[in-house]
Amino acid sequence: MGNCFTSSKQSMAELAPCDFIKSTPAVQLYGDPTSSFTLYLHLALLYKTRALQFTPTNDPIPMVQFGPEKVSGSREMMVRFIDVKLPQPPLMVVVEEGGETAALVVKMVAMQHRSVVWHLERMVWWSEDLVTRGGRRNDDPTMGSARMEVRKFGKSYSQLLEVMVEHAQMEERVVFPLLETAERGLCKAANEEHGRDLPIMNGIREDMKSIGVLDTGSNDYREALRNLSTRLKSLLEHSKEHFQEEERDVLPLMEALELGKDQQLRVLEQCIDVMQGTHSHLFSFFIEGLLPREAMQYLDLITRCKEEKLVASMLRRIIE
Repeated sequence: MGNCFTSSKQSMAELAPCDFIKSTPAVQLYGDPTSSFTLYLHLALLYKTRALQFTPTNDPIPMVQFGPEKVSGSREMMVRFIDVKLPQPPLMVVVEEGGETAALVVKMVAMQHRSVVWHLERMVWWSEDLVTRGGRRNDDPTMGSARMEVRKFGKSYSQLLEVMVEHAQMEERVVFPLLETAERGLCKAANEEHGRDLPIMNGIREDMKSIGVLDTGSNDYREALRNLSTRLKSLLEHSKEHFQEEERDVLPLMEALELGKDQQLRVLEQCIDVMQGTHSHLFSFFIEGLLPREAMQYLDLITRCKEEKLVASMLRRIIE
């Protein structure tokens, strides 16, 4: 499920295997292995413990057992039960009365921002480490030679780039046009901001191509690594600023549209349809950048508007 990188928050990547291997009591999960409900609880329990035993059954309603205590019921009730039994990391979002009013798409966009920022911070940390070593091999044998590590770095950036491009397309095709119906010209600056980041993003990709053919340890190689790290830091700062402006000045205006529940679900489904790569082959990568409770929240949003088979396939990608 990823490497353990130093970051300001704990994501799934950081929780595995560093925080998962604990002397927690064995937990039993029973349920249909093709059911999104069962897979959802499986993921929830993986955030909590590796001492998990899963027994496939034909029962459409899964059951969780801690010692002699067994429970089955609604998804919310069972996650709450799991949180009580294994408090860390928390999965339930505690909402005070009247405190949760954001439109569904606003929640989705904000969590996508969190994942992108986490991955960018990870890439910056990684690039700084590459610069410090200057072509010397990482002490971690799983990373391979210096050239192999650079290829892994490039693959990770390509995945992140695809998520970022799809996120921008989602906003430009679905979110911003919706807001434009309320006030013309409202999202012009946000669209322009997307365009300003493209040269930096493409420049990073070109830097990686250059690094891939240079002799590791040469002066040119070290200089290319420094340029790469500088560009990544710039992209991180631009992205943070852009996301903060959107969440402060643009996304709250979604509430003024006063969309009904069915309308919100249609908008949410349109957003997911645009981000096909992120929600299919890149879903495990994307979810790494979220806190456990954010990941469960994100899945809750998807299950509101997508069919059982799609949700189950997304969950299987994470678990497997």
